[in-house]
Amino acid sequence: MSISDWPPTERPRERLARLGAAALSDAEVLAILLGTGTRGRSAVEIGRDLLRRFGGVRSILHAPRQAVMAVPGLGPAKCAQLAAALEIARRSLREEAASAPALTTPAAVRDYLRLALAGREREVFAAVYMDNRHRVLGIEELFQGTLTQTSVHPREVVKAALRHNAAALIVAHNHPSGAAEPSAADRLLTDTLKQALALVEVRLLDHFVVAGSRVVSFAERGWL
Repeated sequence: MSISDWPPTERPRERLARLGAAALSDAEVLAILLGTGTRGRSAVEIGRDLLRRFGGVRSILHAPRQAVMAVPGLGPAKCAQLAAALEIARRSLREEAASAPALTTPAAVRDYLRLALAGREREVFAAVYMDNRHRVLGIEELFQGTLTQTSVHPREVVKAALRHNAAALIVAHNHPSGAAEPSAADRLLTDTLKQALALVEVRLLDHFVVAGSRVVSFAERGWL
């Protein structure tokens, strides 16, 4: 039975309009994103299949494209719709972080970096540039590496900070392995960056390591 044959009170779009998006199940939200099902399978059934295979919405959105397309009913168009949903969330958090009057708490930046870096297949090193009142001037990815490491050049980080006229910096990188614990190399890099940035009077406020849903803060551990 297709969704159009369901009672109106049970259809995901009608439920969203009546009750709000928060009232919908994960499968119903995915069904609305997918738009339509296939012959013999509704969009809700496809959503449930995705959840069974990947274990949750975050894992679906960060799964490799070919793995998602292996699910019956998922072709290039529907994969593009899921990728667009993830990118909308990333841009929303980036705008929230950039529009905050000041980073009195780094929650918005932390959430953005988690969404931007978690699930990436390769290591990525990103920086958040701030003025002396901790207002965000810009966010950008500076380096991309392999499955296990990224070559970060402190000189380029300093040049980027000067280009943004930044007074302070937060940096972050991901661990595709899923292990959030910073390595000895991560700590050495952080110390090197802190010293290099201090030469141009730019403060390094934090270094986040993102692994899946976990984020480790160097500042919270007293390493900065």
